[in-house]
Amino acid sequence: MTGIEKAFAGVKALDAVDFRLLPGEVHAIMGENGAGKSTLIKVLTGAYPIDRGRIELRGERVQFAGPLEAQRGGVSAVYQEVNLCPNLSVAENISIGREPRQFGRIQWRAVRRRAVEALARVNVSIDVSAQLSTCSIAIQQMVSIARAMDISADVLILDEPTSSLDQDEVEQLFGVVRRLKERGMAIVFISHFLDQTYEIADRITVLRNGRLVGEWPTRDLPRVELISKMLGRELKTLEALEQRTKEAGAVSETIAPVVEATSLGRKGAIAPFDLTIQHGELVGLAGLLGSGRTELARLLFGADRADTGQLAFDGREVTVRTPRTATTHKIAFCPENRRTQGLCEELTVRENIILALQAGYGWTRPISHKRQDELADKWIKALDIRPADPDRPVGTLSGGNQQKVLLARWLLTQPKLLILDEPTRGIDVGAKTEVQRLVRSLCDEGMAVLFISAELEEVLRLSHKVVVLRDRHVVAELENDEDVTVDSLVHTIAGSDTAA
Repeated sequence: MTGIEKAFAGVKALDAVDFRLLPGEVHAIMGENGAGKSTLIKVLTGAYPIDRGRIELRGERVQFAGPLEAQRGGVSAVYQEVNLCPNLSVAENISIGREPRQFGRIQWRAVRRRAVEALARVNVSIDVSAQLSTCSIAIQQMVSIARAMDISADVLILDEPTSSLDQDEVEQLFGVVRRLKERGMAIVFISHFLDQTYEIADRITVLRNGRLVGEWPTRDLPRVELISKMLGRELKTLEALEQRTKEAGAVSETIAPVVEATSLGRKGAIAPFDLTIQHGELVGLAGLLGSGRTELARLLFGADRADTGQLAFDGREVTVRTPRTATTHKIAFCPENRRTQGLCEELTVRENIILALQAGYGWTRPISHKRQDELADKWIKALDIRPADPDRPVGTLSGGNQQKVLLARWLLTQPKLLILDEPTRGIDVGAKTEVQRLVRSLCDEGMAVLFISAELEEVLRLSHKVVVLRDRHVVAELENDEDVTVDSLVHTIAGSDTAA
């Protein structure tokens, strides 16, 4: 790809970007949210028409009219948000548009056999006749990857493929990637996980603000230097971003807790648990995928209804039947899947920001356009949402900026408890640091926060105390002091007390 340019509404998303990909290599594209990574990929696959520049595949100039044409040309992409059909079976999703037929009829036995073979390549064994919506996000991601591989592509693009996978599933995927690399496939790898990038990538290309910063062999680019190039400013050390913040604000226990759950539970979702969250306290939830972290949060917010136990807000026992009840008590929830559960992609940034506040007022008391503009401009500046355009559809923003819009919506309601489910998943190191600092500052100002993250280092860095879940049970509640380490958390999650 040479001199690639792409603009949206006069704003350049890509400005004279060059990128090259060789057979039998894994090439990582790194950069902050909004750097142009996904736009470059969508230009390559024909999802966006190119404004200027040249694309060559196997030495011949190409310009695909869309992703389907790109797949036929040997270029297949797997995006961070799973783009499959949840109402169809696993087998149907893998073969959709390419079903084996005889006399015009789909050969369903062949479809299922083909799906089993495709999933076996990524070491997944599941019932391929099951509806995709019944599978976990991690399994859906692996199905998406299996489908891409089944197309027999020469170029495989993995855009945040590990964001919903646990460590074992990541290793499983990387084993597949290495085998494909050995066969000569060219693989583009986009991720915000530095460890994974350095483990799997042969070369790294860095983008910043839609421009090419440079390309380096992975072994020649130290992590600190990589982050500096991504952010466009010098960092003293990587540890400056990784160290645990100890300058925590004081947790107020002189007044009633913001939330107090007693034997709260839901059959089939999470076993009864006790949990107290004080004003100014940040409680981290740690556990493996499927351990019950999200289920616990949904009970507190009323997204699911508890069938056992009691819940009190500010010392008063309440029955939370719906999220509306929780919001009236100043409880806010940013869900894990911001695309399907958090944002309205077709609405503008402004409309998404004022959504919760307007819902609280009721639709008979509309917020004036002038006030909407004032609120949107305030939070766009406060959270540095880019581009700073309140009229831009939120679906066109990068993942990190979408996360900021979701945060702005709830911060506008001035919540007493902010529940954050994987708020830094799939966003770059710069945006991640901004979100972490914002969360800590909110706690310092007295807000209570329930923080869910698959990254144990992040949980320890931010939390006053850590609640550990295993197999949908709360198994431990730990004060976050020097004795609590990532290793000790891993052993607690695993149910072992020693390294053995």
